[in-house]
Amino acid sequence: MVKTIFVKSEKGRKGYRFSNKPIAIPESIPEEYRRKGGVGLPEVSEPQVVRHFVALSTLNHHVDRDLYPLGSCTMKYNPKVNEDVAAMKGFSGLHPEQSCEDLQGALEVIHVLENKLSAITGMEAVSLQSAAGAQGELLGMFVARKHFDDRKESRTKVLVPDTAHGTNPASVYTAGFESRTIRSGDDGEVDIDALAEALDEKTAVLMLTVPNTLGIFESRIDRIIEITHKAGALCYLDGANLNAILGHARPGDMGFDMMHLNLHKTFSTPHGGGGPGSGPLCVKAALERYLPNPRVTFEDGNYRFSYDNTDAVGAIHSFYGNFAVYLRALVYIERLGAEGLRRVSAVANLNANYLAKALADTFPIPYGERCMHEFVASGESYKKHGIRTLDIAKRLLDFGFHAPTIYFPLVVSEALMIEPTETESKETLDRFIAVMKQIAREAVEQPELLREAPHECPVGRLDEITANRRPVLAEPYE
Repeated sequence: MVKTIFVKSEKGRKGYRFSNKPIAIPESIPEEYRRKGGVGLPEVSEPQVVRHFVALSTLNHHVDRDLYPLGSCTMKYNPKVNEDVAAMKGFSGLHPEQSCEDLQGALEVIHVLENKLSAITGMEAVSLQSAAGAQGELLGMFVARKHFDDRKESRTKVLVPDTAHGTNPASVYTAGFESRTIRSGDDGEVDIDALAEALDEKTAVLMLTVPNTLGIFESRIDRIIEITHKAGALCYLDGANLNAILGHARPGDMGFDMMHLNLHKTFSTPHGGGGPGSGPLCVKAALERYLPNPRVTFEDGNYRFSYDNTDAVGAIHSFYGNFAVYLRALVYIERLGAEGLRRVSAVANLNANYLAKALADTFPIPYGERCMHEFVASGESYKKHGIRTLDIAKRLLDFGFHAPTIYFPLVVSEALMIEPTETESKETLDRFIAVMKQIAREAVEQPELLREAPHECPVGRLDEITANRRPVLAEPYE
């Protein structure tokens, strides 16, 4: 186990030399806010500091190390040119409270990106303010609520299929609606009869994930949107899976009224570790007036922040959002162009189908003969050997791969949701296939290997219940 830098500390050891001259504390700082005593930093040499943080950097799995097949999360490789642009001083040195005259380049980035996303999604207006996909969902629900309030319609219900993303019901409840689950049919798609039965004058929104979390495109999407609109409800697309249809189909053309997408998934900005992210909300023209202030406008040859939208729902993020994420996404879009974006989804779907076909004999896929960007396999057959999907995922870590999403969606028993993305080579996919088949053999012949996995990681199998209920968040240090 890696020792913390505090444990390595030895009194008197230093990697720096400061002047002995006392630092003057400004009188403007009240006495109660002034530090008493030292700052409690560990006392270590410069090589110890460097080696400590280099060692820490090898402990977490990340996409620069190896495959990250985390279904519904699009953990794709992040081109380094994106990072170079985001680090440019003209961008990284900005402050959001500077005057618009000083922010013309940054405001142009926002304006151009919004227009690009409108063209990609087929929507007419975009707000980049949301900091994540779930926050984009929440903003969409706020927009829907304001829309129906203005129409004096008391609509309280939002329909969410059982193959939707798990954050959908939370966003619905947070915005003050009730969430109702719509079951899937035997084909893994929305059951049209169940949807028709649930639609009534109280229905505000249908939240649909397309493709759904089974990696299946709703083949009856036209009918779904038609009967939803006929009931007077809005159609919302959870666009977290946009990577599957990028450049080939536009949600706006399908008839959706609004959608969010994830810049930190589809457009390759860093994803994982809790952020930062960006979940823009894209809407049709009729809903534009509800998008939160400020909006970026271009008037008389200049860009400015506009707070003129009097019908806007309240802001959901300080200032305008996570600007550095916008930069990375815009670089990605500009470098690939329209044809490149179409190829992204084509290769992502090809890679997923390649894996699904190769693994189906050892990990059956209950829904769909073909998938799009991801698929959901089942480890159900190994339960008779005392093996659960969690054991399979833990064993996978020993081979240098991150585990896929497990136990979701709930419609598949012992689910393994796998998404390779378009950035992985055939050699990597073949290695992943070989490892999964080896794990399948071990589950039958040496099940204890899986139950005790991982064996090669810095931390072994944890007692997850105790870790959640009584976590040890810091090592004791004196």
